[in-house]
Amino acid sequence: MTQQRYHSAIAAFDKANAEDPNLEVFNGKEYPKELLYAQRMTDMLEIYIPEASETLKLSVRAQHIQRWKTPRSNYPMDRQGYLQWRTGLYKFHAETAGNLMKSVGYDDESITLVQANIGKKGLKINPETQLTEDVAGLVFIQYYMFAFASSHPEYDEAKWIQIIKKTWLKMSPRAHEFALAGKIQLPEALVPLILKSIQTV
Repeated sequence: MTQQRYHSAIAAFDKANAEDPNLEVFNGKEYPKELLYAQRMTDMLEIYIPEASETLKLSVRAQHIQRWKTPRSNYPMDRQGYLQWRTGLYKFHAETAGNLMKSVGYDDESITLVQANIGKKGLKINPETQLTEDVAGLVFIQYYMFAFASSHPEYDEAKWIQIIKKTWLKMSPRAHEFALAGKIQLPEALVPLILKSIQTV
């Protein structure tokens, strides 16, 4: 790993995410939402895969880079619109990360690898794409699942089982074992529902 180049890329990613106008309070302090998310992704990766490669570390840090610039409201509010939004996000994140990496001196090969991971290319086949997805799933469960549940009181148990299963199925057996071994903090109020959901996967 070329430390200076790597740290320059991380700093560029963080500077981009620090522009997020959406704020989140954590431990009494306000953070730009996507900057906090990126830091949580890195923290989770360090626990989950301490030996992670440089490209994986970059991929995880840039997973949601400047996400607010591609809002859901730009697309039709139906299933097809949702899928178009997700595809658009993957492309936007990959291109944004690639441009920032190029600006600090990364070669095309490294950029292509990171873009493949962020763009969800070869999920379940490309190991680093899968590991990026694993970390995203673990971070969602620990930090965001309960808030998401709280924002959707209209969802019944069947709907929640569907959502949890969908998240779980995107993750690898390694991530499943990691989550259930007490390595992450499961949202206490949702633990019974999480366990019920994954028993039928």
